[in-house]
Amino acid sequence: MTRREPLIFIVSGETSGDNLAGPLMSALKRKTGGRIRFAGVGGPQSEQQGLESLFPMSDLSVIGLAEVLPHLPRLVRRINQTTKAARLLTPDAVVTVDSASFSLRLAHHLRGSGIPIVQYVAPQLWAWRPGRVRKLAKRVDHVMALLPFEVPFFAKFGIASTYVGHPAIESGIERGNGPAFRARHGLTPDATVLCVLPGSRAGEVRRMLPVFGEALLLLRQNFTNLRVVIPVAHAAAEAVAGMTQDWPIQVVMADMAERFDAFAASDAAMAKSGTVTLELALAGVPMVVAYRVSPMTAFLVRRMGVNVEHASLVNLLAGRKVVPEFIQEHCTALKIAEPVAEILSSKEAREAQFQGFREVVKALGDPEPPPSERAAKVVLDIIKAGKSLNG
Repeated sequence: MTRREPLIFIVSGETSGDNLAGPLMSALKRKTGGRIRFAGVGGPQSEQQGLESLFPMSDLSVIGLAEVLPHLPRLVRRINQTTKAARLLTPDAVVTVDSASFSLRLAHHLRGSGIPIVQYVAPQLWAWRPGRVRKLAKRVDHVMALLPFEVPFFAKFGIASTYVGHPAIESGIERGNGPAFRARHGLTPDATVLCVLPGSRAGEVRRMLPVFGEALLLLRQNFTNLRVVIPVAHAAAEAVAGMTQDWPIQVVMADMAERFDAFAASDAAMAKSGTVTLELALAGVPMVVAYRVSPMTAFLVRRMGVNVEHASLVNLLAGRKVVPEFIQEHCTALKIAEPVAEILSSKEAREAQFQGFREVVKALGDPEPPPSERAAKVVLDIIKAGKSLNG
């Protein structure tokens, strides 16, 4: 009797998760000699590895507590559909990638199924009250953490976790070609290039780009040779194009596939808080970080109790303020423009950030083996342990 090839039910609900799922699936194929199967939900990266998504991943891409409410009926249908498919297929493991709101609800519905549940990307519960962490312990069997300080945190609550490393360290950021990018897009070598990163979702773009645009108008008064580069995700391209068409400044919209070249071509960046801030740090681009959600979401978040001093990954990993960050009511054009101007005009300001970036690289640890390989090993070890327990 031939042994059945392992089946991994993998679910990612947005671009950031799909970008993790794709390399993980590729690593799983390498480690098993291709003798592995996939099912679940994902986007282009997962589909390239052979996943036939149950439904479009974009159905799950909603951010913000208040923003979820209008889409709740659809999300409930998708949770039920995904739960039913997972129970029917009885995979060797369920791997939920990022998208904590959807992933943890799915995990809740699958409890008692006997299927090991692995959460890839630890929910940022270290920022919340301990009661929310205990809920996680009841829903998942293992957490694959991207940040080194998460493992000891979860251990205090009896949650099994493994530090697999952040995907940014295996992405090839350091190989960006700035001069080639400038040449391709008509940016002269002496131009002051500012990289603007308003987010990958249309909703984020609508909130962040107007503020960044106002900051650019302030900066333009002192930096007459200023040029703007905006790496754009496909889902937000139309929104970005429409909102920047009347800007009185040269704007280059770059595909996300060439964002590392865009980083290398940039003198500084204004970025929405998120993974991209870590990418910028690894690329050596000094930055100012900002973020804004809807007033209702901000109210709900504050009611829940946030327990962190810093919002950006760079500052969290360094354990101190390396980059300026302006969140919610502090996210204004004037507050953002002032430190950007300092970065562009002060060698000392840039060097201070570079020193912090070196601390971040050190905190992330050894890049070998790559995070995707480490994550694949965790999943396969969990499957192996489950099979040995079951006879």
